[in-house]
Amino acid sequence: MSTAITDSVTMFTRQTRRLSRYPELTVIVLAVPLVFLLLFVFVFGGTLGAGLSAGATGDRSDYTNYVMPGILLMTISLVAAGTSTGVTQDMTTGIMARFRTLSISPGSVLTGHALASVLQSLISLAVVIVVGLIIGFRPEAGLLGWLGTLALLLGLSLAIAWLAVAGGLIARSVETASNFSAPLTVLPFLGSGFVPTDSMPGPLAGFAENQPFTPIMDTLRALMLGTDLGAGTAAVAAGWCVVLTAIGYAWSRRVYARPRRA
Repeated sequence: MSTAITDSVTMFTRQTRRLSRYPELTVIVLAVPLVFLLLFVFVFGGTLGAGLSAGATGDRSDYTNYVMPGILLMTISLVAAGTSTGVTQDMTTGIMARFRTLSISPGSVLTGHALASVLQSLISLAVVIVVGLIIGFRPEAGLLGWLGTLALLLGLSLAIAWLAVAGGLIARSVETASNFSAPLTVLPFLGSGFVPTDSMPGPLAGFAENQPFTPIMDTLRALMLGTDLGAGTAAVAAGWCVVLTAIGYAWSRRVYARPRRA
């Protein structure tokens, strides 16, 4: 166990050095969610804010508060594309093959990628929240609310990171790996990220209400805005994070353990 931890820290350090040497990777990841945030707040915010559910005053500031969870999840999903690309680069350049010959814990290589992805996600999320505060995001969460928000964002970041590692392992090229986050980026749109699910037509509303990102976004919204939310929704959100993490970790270890075909 101590060897696995030490090796994982070493691989995590390797990935953080890579991020520090190529800061443009984080800048590129940040650009898209920030553009979407500004677009939805300043272009669509007035109209969409007026259509929010009962209890909102129906202005742009209300919509800014509403849309932030969706933008945060989009940010995490976009970081995943960079993680998948990095894993695929390691696979195609032969460094993974070199790691296999070393006397190190097999899972440490994957853990280094996953933890570095979580770190990049946290940095990106912090920047997005700061920009949100500048343009009108007004959270009312107390200390427990922010701790819950951080815990949920950490859990989701870890889950998506492991799925991204698995995606990078199975991708045959960097171009393929870079498309990994496309479905994940769309999910906030097909959930409660930008409009309430009850405004959608029947079949789409059914999908939106039951997909993994919706309870996570609803829980984040309630935690940050200090509103009431049923304990069941928060439990479902936490459960999805655990399930996705387990799937991504098991999938990654299984793919990494088998020989890679040319």
